[in-house]
Amino acid sequence: MTGLLPWLEWAGVAVFALTGALVAARKQMDPFGFALLGTVTGIGGGTLRDILLGARPVPWIADPTVVAICVAVSLAAFFTAHHFESEGRARTLLWADALGLALFAVTGTAKALATGAPAASAVVLGVITATFGGIIRDILAGDVPMVLRRDIYVTAALAGAGAFALLMLAMAEPLAALAGFAVAFGARALAILKGWSLPQYGGRRD
Repeated sequence: MTGLLPWLEWAGVAVFALTGALVAARKQMDPFGFALLGTVTGIGGGTLRDILLGARPVPWIADPTVVAICVAVSLAAFFTAHHFESEGRARTLLWADALGLALFAVTGTAKALATGAPAASAVVLGVITATFGGIIRDILAGDVPMVLRRDIYVTAALAGAGAFALLMLAMAEPLAALAGFAVAFGARALAILKGWSLPQYGGRRD
């Protein structure tokens, strides 16, 4: 990835690491717990994407910059999270997760497209990049993953990734990336603000 996209990738890593650290704060973990949850959240989705794309070794092994970002953000949160009340941390977690979701939906799709993956496959990999780190975070913390709740979550990532892949056919990469981010973040933000969710299975009505 070139131009704007590497910066978006690093921003996504930092934001998702923060969400992992905020969950660690809610669970009252020690600094190692903060670093662990922050790191697996920050790089988990991208690692799975790179493995599926056949990257050997996974890029962060050769260049651990993203791991350093995760650890730094997590430890900073360990020393500062107590300044926010639990309700404030919950709101920050929700919005930071939405931001990371939108960033990774775009950068994950872009990286897959750069390797020559078909557009449909690239969109799926973008969704994986945007959601898998959060799945690992929630499982390790003993929470129900957000992707299994009724919230518009995976749908928002899919919309952003799809918009980016489609717009890449008609405009320059930076504009397509910003538009894809806006679609994903906008969908997730509206779901948070208005309480939108997907229909829930209600069983048979005999």
